[in-house]
Amino acid sequence: MSEEKEEKKKEEGAEVIEERIYTVPLSRSWIMPRTKRAPRAIRLLKAFIKRHMKVEEDSIKITSEVNEKIWSRGIQKPPRKIRVRVTKDKEGIVTVHLAEGG
Repeated sequence: MSEEKEEKKKEEGAEVIEERIYTVPLSRSWIMPRTKRAPRAIRLLKAFIKRHMKVEEDSIKITSEVNEKIWSRGIQKPPRKIRVRVTKDKEGIVTVHLAEGG
């Protein structure tokens, strides 16, 4: 419980400059062989965020809830699309959260 409260404080402490909600298509990850689909989905998500938020790939942070959602059905069956909430702070760090209701 205390870890969650600390994360909330960190989020509130870092001023959010920009916040957007995206539906990211991950269907291209299904082109890969079965055992490489979830890692490809993560790469597609990072590429999408990099393109739409205009940041470098090393400043993108994917939260564990998004990672767990992509890996929820294993390496072979990632979701075809995922709805995410993306926030950008003062330092240019972009954090990818799972959108509510998605």
